[in-house]
Amino acid sequence: MKSIYYTMSMIAALLLFQSCGEKVENYSESEETAVSEEDLIKKGEYLVENMGCAHCHSPKKLTEKGPVPDMDKWLMGFPANDSLPPIPSEMMGSSPWVLMHPDLTAAIGPWGTSYAGNLTPDDSGIGSWTLEQFKKAIKQGKYKGMDNNRPMMPPMPVYSTLSDDDITAIFTYLKSIKPIDNVPPSYRPPSPMN
Repeated sequence: MKSIYYTMSMIAALLLFQSCGEKVENYSESEETAVSEEDLIKKGEYLVENMGCAHCHSPKKLTEKGPVPDMDKWLMGFPANDSLPPIPSEMMGSSPWVLMHPDLTAAIGPWGTSYAGNLTPDDSGIGSWTLEQFKKAIKQGKYKGMDNNRPMMPPMPVYSTLSDDDITAIFTYLKSIKPIDNVPPSYRPPSPMN
């Protein structure tokens, strides 16, 4: 009787070892976590919309519901052919003060005048940027994502706590939207005439 149990145990062990030694289909962790470009674009669009990027980076048009982003100018930044209204003289001596362009694509304050950048994949926007440049711009507040450049100016926040996955999704989404040729004016430091 013991020999039957011993034989059955040996057969079970051999079957177990044999099944462990069988070739298993190749599988890597990166395949498990791989996200399709379509999913990245959807996630990036969700983040861009919920972070309010269009509030400053899209010109507005007036509708019966008030000002809304102009989808023909989606994320193109301050229109290059636009101008700023004059600054009321009573603002110049007061402190602190901030003025926003009526469509929120430019801001004037003690730091100077800043214009919302073009986030479209046109070369006048982020078309030639790398993901690493974009990360540096978003997480470190470096203009054009370059180490030796000036900081990005208010009201642009620095998103230092965004995950790299979120930034990758945002970048992938921005690279997928309609490119618009638009070069917003350069930042102007403060001056008595600001």
